[in-house]
Formats: sequence, structure tokens, C-alpha cells
Amino acid sequence: MSGKTFTSAVVAVLASAAVLSGCSDDDSAGGHDEHSSAAATTTAAASTAPTSGAAATAVRNDADVAFARQMIPHHEQAVAMAAMVPSRSTNPQVLDLAARIQAAQDPEIATMTAWLQAWGATTTPTTSAGTGMDHGGTSMPMTPEAMPGMMSDEQMAQMQAATGAEFDRMWLTGMIAHHQGAIEMARTELAAGANPQAKALAQQIIDAQQSEITQMQGLLQG
Repeated sequence: MSGKTFTSAVVAVLASAAVLSGCSDDDSAGGHDEHSSAAATTTAAASTAPTSGAAATAVRNDADVAFARQMIPHHEQAVAMAAMVPSRSTNPQVLDLAARIQAAQDPEIATMTAWLQAWGATTTPTTSAGTGMDHGGTSMPMTPEAMPGMMSDEQMAQMQAATGAEFDRMWLTGMIAHHQGAIEMARTELAAGANPQAKALAQQIIDAQQSEITQMQGLLQG
């Protein structure tokens, strides 16, 4: 190979290397830009994502607070009534209904208690008569005007003293009135409340307890 031919070959190799190096740099820069763009898009999407959980419960008004404060002791009494059933009734339908009421309302009590804590709204100790139970200073005063359908002390005592068919009749009659009161309170929340979770629970109470009222009315008629 002549000196001239060898020199030309070296120049050609060096030129090819330069071209390949340029392509590599361009691809690397392009990949970096693409990654940065994707990261920016993800950040932007995260910044516009809707809030949920505890943060969402911050949206509330006085009606929401009153709903939770009043429905907690209302539910507590329903759970206490349900707890009477296993030792006083042998009716399988009444036993099943009482178990379902307790299973549904115990978690709702916990949910509403958590709301009040998140809202910085403490519950008020029970001070009025006619509650039928002592809630350990965690509930609002139970007045018929605030919590329709509540059983009185006398009604609770009469129920506790009954057994068998007599108990079933008293319990079903009392629980129907109790559920009707809860539905009335829930409708007030739907009309006046602002918190979406509280309003959803109010609708859930209406749907579930209206269905149970229908069942209990059938048991009384049967």
C-alpha cells in the first residue's frame, strides 16, 4: 500500500468514528430530554390529583357535625338493643336481624367518631334523661327533638325484662321507630350537610334501615 493510500484510509476511519460519536451524543441527549419530560408530566398530574381520605373530610358544616354527634348515640342505643336479643329471643329471623344491625352500626360509630376527631369537634357528654344507657360521656344529650326514635329509660327497662314472643314484639316495634328516627336524621343531613362522606353515609343509612323496617313490619304482621 502506498503512503498516500494509507493516509486516506486513516482519514476515512477517523471521520467514521466522529460521525458515530455524534450520533451517540444525540441519542443520549434525546433520552435525557424524554425522561425529563415524562417526570414533569408525572409531577403535574400529581399536583392536580384530587385529595382523598382524611383531607377530604375537612369539608364540612354545622349540619355534618350535628349529624355525626347525634347519630353516634342513636346508633349506640340500636347496638345495645341488638345485644339484648340473643338472651331473650329464639326467633331466628330476629336473631339474624339483630346481628346484622350490630355488624353494620358498630363500624359506622367508629367512622363518625373519627370524623369528629378529624374535624376537631369533640363530642358532648350525655346530660339529659331518657337515654336508656350511659355512654361514658361520649355522646350528645339525647332529646327526642334532636334524635327521633330514641327509646326512653322506661322502654329499655321493659324490653330488658321481657322474653320470648313478648320481647320480640317490643323489640321489633321499638326498632322500627328507632330506624324511622335515624332515617329522618339522615334526610336532614342530605338536605343540609356539605361533607360528601357524611352525605354518603346518610344515604346508606336510609337505604339499609328502610329495608330493615320493611322486614320488621313483615315479622310483626306474620
